[in-house]
Amino acid sequence: MGRWYVIASIPTFLERGTVDAVEHYALRPDGSVDIDFRYRRTPRAAEQALGSRGFVDSSNSAIWGVQFIWPIRADYRIAWLAPDYSRVIVAREKRDHVWIMSRTPTLPQVDYDAMVWQVGAMGYDTARLERVPQGAASADR
Repeated sequence: MGRWYVIASIPTFLERGTVDAVEHYALRPDGSVDIDFRYRRTPRAAEQALGSRGFVDSSNSAIWGVQFIWPIRADYRIAWLAPDYSRVIVAREKRDHVWIMSRTPTLPQVDYDAMVWQVGAMGYDTARLERVPQGAASADR
């Protein structure tokens, strides 16, 4: 749970062109997860937020159903997680979107390159990955 900075993605239509994208995850008493996605359209723009609810698969905690609009749930999967929980790749079974995320606003280039390679090994077209600029405003959230 906690704060995750979006470092790169094959974005959804809502995420395309965003900067300072950060997701906050909080476990609810009923086992569902509140997801607070904050971003900017430009570095100086006002922050925008999009809330949703995640439902963890009872048989596999790496598979989530995320609900933006009731009753539609989208499939999200924890496809790769660093042993120290500092970086994650979130993927979809359809391979239409993917997210490279980190606990920090930046990643060393060697770590980023390794994660991009991993995304490619999962069957994604890495040429479609878009870097998400993270500015000083991100550190305050």
